[in-house]
Amino acid sequence: MGEVRAVTTGGAPAAIGPYSQGVRYGEWLWVSGQIPLDPASGRLVEGEMAVQVERVLENVGAILAAAGGGFADVVKTTIYLTDINDFSIVNEVYGRYFVTPYPARATVGVMALPKGARIEMDVVACLSGQAPD
Repeated sequence: MGEVRAVTTGGAPAAIGPYSQGVRYGEWLWVSGQIPLDPASGRLVEGEMAVQVERVLENVGAILAAAGGGFADVVKTTIYLTDINDFSIVNEVYGRYFVTPYPARATVGVMALPKGARIEMDVVACLSGQAPD
């Protein structure tokens, strides 16, 4: 099946703790929770919730690409929101990145997120047919 390998890219923010941006084992990829950090500055993006969701998804997409995959390979997402009232905005932006068959998904309301973020998302992808790096 293969060995466990870290997936890293400059297209997403560097890890802010002892974890990898993503971990690949065989055809499986786990992308660590992404908050709306700008990869260049390491700071939270400002603006409306839609802008923050887009940044999160761009970060996720960069890690998927670094592993040889894309959004179509995602089989499960988990979204964490500090305000569940933002769900409809998240859903609208999310729908621009994922197409049918949509991944399984859980959305969880939480008290707080790292760096004061309003949203965090992690994903699991199956990169079957994709050659490992």
